[in-house]
Amino acid sequence: MQYFLTCLVIWASTMLKFIFGPIGGYAAKLTYLETVLLTIGGMMTAVVIFTFLGKQIKTWLASLRRKNKPKHLFTPKNRKKVKIWRKYGILGVAFLTPLLLTPIGGTLTAVSFGEKPSKILFYMLVSAVFFSFLFTGAIYIFGNTLLHLLGH
Repeated sequence: MQYFLTCLVIWASTMLKFIFGPIGGYAAKLTYLETVLLTIGGMMTAVVIFTFLGKQIKTWLASLRRKNKPKHLFTPKNRKKVKIWRKYGILGVAFLTPLLLTPIGGTLTAVSFGEKPSKILFYMLVSAVFFSFLFTGAIYIFGNTLLHLLGH
């Protein structure tokens, strides 16, 4: 039961921020492959949910906000998203999702620019697999050294 709960927490935390998967798996002393699979699964769960329900969730969240609060379209954050999208499209957003964005943020960006769900799912999966192996490998190789440097 403890193992299941540990895996559930790692999977769920990866839905929020990609790097939490490799760090959580390492901290829980899971195997490399278990950590990779949970990280991919967590990110892709968020991608699937927000690819197909993103617009409805965004509308619902907007309805919860105060009605009289003006919505700013041209924020620095929005300008950055538009710049990335125009320059790199879905490929750039999928690549940046594990690095800078969150699985939710990257998916909502792709959805808001009208990308096809099949493309979102494909490119996010490729990104999740690549970065899951890369980040998990780096953390499993350098984790002990980092802990030693931090005095643990």
